[in-house]
Amino acid sequence: MLGRMEDTAEGKSHIFPVQVYWEDTDAGGIVYYANYLKFTERARTDMLRGLGINQQAMMEDGANFVVRACKIEYLIPAKMEDQLTVVTRLTDLRGASMRMKQDIYRDRDKLVTTEVRVACLGAEGRPQRLSSAINDKFNAILGV
Repeated sequence: MLGRMEDTAEGKSHIFPVQVYWEDTDAGGIVYYANYLKFTERARTDMLRGLGINQQAMMEDGANFVVRACKIEYLIPAKMEDQLTVVTRLTDLRGASMRMKQDIYRDRDKLVTTEVRVACLGAEGRPQRLSSAINDKFNAILGV
């Protein structure tokens, strides 16, 4: 796990560092837009790992997390060699899904903001309620 949980002004947040490499940039020398989604995916996975949620074990049990919806706004471009931080905050928890706000920063500058809805699906591809153990871990973040 590379990231860490912190108490922030908006509540408990997961803080995940990202280094921008040559492969992350486009011909214009800035981060290719789709790569920000990769950065946020890595941060979400790291947060789950830090909470003790093993996605491989979930898949072996016939369940997995999938992105159901994603809203993204690009504010300022990142460049090669930039040190970025992805801040992930759980904002809503439902029976089979959750909503997260993920912002990407370079120092204090907010570069990208996203809202992601993640659903839990069963082996047949239909929504499946979160297990009580996973639900409890997420509720602890929400302070419920």
